[in-house]
Amino acid sequence: MADLGAWLGAVGTELAVPVEEVLPQTAQDEMLALTSEIAHSVVRVAVPLTSYLMGVAVGRGASPEDALRIVRELLPTDDE
Repeated sequence: MADLGAWLGAVGTELAVPVEEVLPQTAQDEMLALTSEIAHSVVRVAVPLTSYLMGVAVGRGASPEDALRIVRELLPTDDE
């Protein structure tokens, strides 16, 4: 399945998660940009595990924006 929208729709349906409600296009874009940074500045295998932890945090009440911000702030800077 090469169509990201179809894949997310199928996953959302099977997990009973309304994709269009919880992962709108802007959130997808932010998540993809952040995970790209993680893959290139931390280590590639950190991406799915970090994404999972962010999802758990959101499930426990954190806002998606806060989860993105917190993880973004943890990324190494050029100074490190």
